[in-house]
Amino acid sequence: MKTIDTIAALEAIYGVPADASLVKEVNWITPEYRALIEASPFLALATSGPEGLDCSPRGDVPGFIRIHDDRTLMLPDRRGNNRVDSLRNIIHDPRVALLFMIPGSGTTLRINGHAVISDEPDLLTSFMMQGKSPRSVMVVSVDTIYFQCARAIVRSDLWNPDKRVAAKSLPTPGQILASISADRVGGEEYDRAWPDRAAKSMW
Repeated sequence: MKTIDTIAALEAIYGVPADASLVKEVNWITPEYRALIEASPFLALATSGPEGLDCSPRGDVPGFIRIHDDRTLMLPDRRGNNRVDSLRNIIHDPRVALLFMIPGSGTTLRINGHAVISDEPDLLTSFMMQGKSPRSVMVVSVDTIYFQCARAIVRSDLWNPDKRVAAKSLPTPGQILASISADRVGGEEYDRAWPDRAAKSMW
């Protein structure tokens, strides 16, 4: 298989980006980018550390990412599986990348920056939901921010309700766990218990 292994070879294929692709990238949160962040209920968080790369979903009510100032975001770490892969990576390497998505919109928003993790009590309390505080808050300093054009969303037809995949056609978490562990964990009981367990530990 022929591969591309130099920047010159890559640029020979793709050329140079148009002005709009470059002008959109800034190092502060503009009013327009603020509107996109505040409307987003979901983002993917990418990190890197000595154990490798990680890309983790983060979701909550729209506006769950707090804009502290025009170069700083705050992201509460809600309940999860306690693997803390992203947080482990940030301890070793503070570089982060965020991809915001907004249901119904083709525009996504990308942020590259550096993060620290805080468990300052007053900060945790300020993010309380349903009487529960996060155990930590990620504080992200913005290095670059820019919107991504809608082609990927349009091509995937992501928000088309007619294209939704029936959950029953896919393996369940319980089935996946049972298969991998030779029935040591997971199974039908895991799937039955999950909705109630999740409802009690959402925040």
